[in-house]
Amino acid sequence: MGSVDKTLFLLKQGTDTLLVQIYVDDIIFGGSSHALVGKFAETMSKEFEMSMMGELTFFLGLQIKQTREGTFVHQGKYTKDVLKKFDMGEAKPLSTPMSTTTALDADEEGEAVDQKEYRSMIGSLLYLTATRPDIQFAVCLCARFQSSPRTSHRQAVKRILRYLRFTPEFGLWFSASSSLSLCGYSDADYAGCRVERKSTSGTCQFLGTSLVSWSSRKQSSVAQSTTEAEYVAVAACCSQLLWMIATLRDFGCGVWMRWQRSGEGQVGRAVLTDRLR
Repeated sequence: MGSVDKTLFLLKQGTDTLLVQIYVDDIIFGGSSHALVGKFAETMSKEFEMSMMGELTFFLGLQIKQTREGTFVHQGKYTKDVLKKFDMGEAKPLSTPMSTTTALDADEEGEAVDQKEYRSMIGSLLYLTATRPDIQFAVCLCARFQSSPRTSHRQAVKRILRYLRFTPEFGLWFSASSSLSLCGYSDADYAGCRVERKSTSGTCQFLGTSLVSWSSRKQSSVAQSTTEAEYVAVAACCSQLLWMIATLRDFGCGVWMRWQRSGEGQVGRAVLTDRLR
């Protein structure tokens, strides 16, 4: 069992490794040896009533395409289903999920909209962020107003849907030739929330050239300066990186770390790099 992820299981036999990931009653497994993978499948079939789906191509709404060059993960079918569900399948597409000048607030004078529909739209989009980091910030910003949505908030959500209409097949590419270098970036806006004047942290983590983790969330306290807001974001980024390092060690990867701070001034990002041996 993994030390940090209790749903991850690893088995080593000589130079071969078997990886098993469990999600409720679904299992993904694979390994470096066809014999080891086959033996595990046979054992599980004897112990439990289960269906073997073969090579991984679809899992919990995620579509997976595997090639010798790498793996592409996307939610194209789910995206089209969401657009159809909210009657946006024929909407005019847009090239960005949100305008750079958009600043949503409570809009108490605005016209109220159907709360149930709004929450359904937000819930559908939040699940889509599993493979769409490009809409993470916009969706999380709109999600703050689920308790009392207004017309301005729904218009912002509809713009995200129109952007999805423009980019239905976007997803994540994991290159097979990517180096095993773990690198994280963070940034923060200062007092960006117009309701509580809290800042928003944005972080992302790369394994080589592959984006593997990201987040956009409002900070829990009001920062007293831009420097404080940046350090809160850096702390969140490094916390995620340390969790990922622990997970990679479960895979038997040796780690050494090099810390680097870059982007003085406006960006102010922090970078941590791990080389896995």
